[in-house]
Amino acid sequence: MHLIKQEQFLPISLDEAWNFFATPKNLNEVTPADLVFEITSVLPERMYTGLIITYRIKPMLNIPIDWCTEITHIKEREYFVDEQRKGPYNIWHHEHHFRVVDGGVIMTDLLHYDIGKSILGLIAGNLFVHKKVQKIFKYRYQVLERYFNQK
Repeated sequence: MHLIKQEQFLPISLDEAWNFFATPKNLNEVTPADLVFEITSVLPERMYTGLIITYRIKPMLNIPIDWCTEITHIKEREYFVDEQRKGPYNIWHHEHHFRVVDGGVIMTDLLHYDIGKSILGLIAGNLFVHKKVQKIFKYRYQVLERYFNQK
């Protein structure tokens, strides 16, 4: 099992942070273009517990992969969790936490993921999966810095 923990200060109110992240269509805004990320389900304006979101991504060699996640837990203005139901990972459990601090909000991402123990999984993980996941979080951090620091 792998863990990524990323904290980021956003100089905005808790309401503004929550409203941005609780809007499913904003996922496109924080996903690198090279994933060729396409949401294939109809999205509501706001997420809710039990929401299923389907995507098609092309993470490598332009090969499409269908992915399905569920919003499994929400505590309004504190955290929400998305978990993979179908897709490339054995386990994908992504927690998004929000905490008010002086001058803004600390957003913390906790991602637990596992690609499996097979030889293919180990090779893929070492060759590109772990780097790709790190790159996605780095990209997201940079996008959020630009987006919320220009306001």
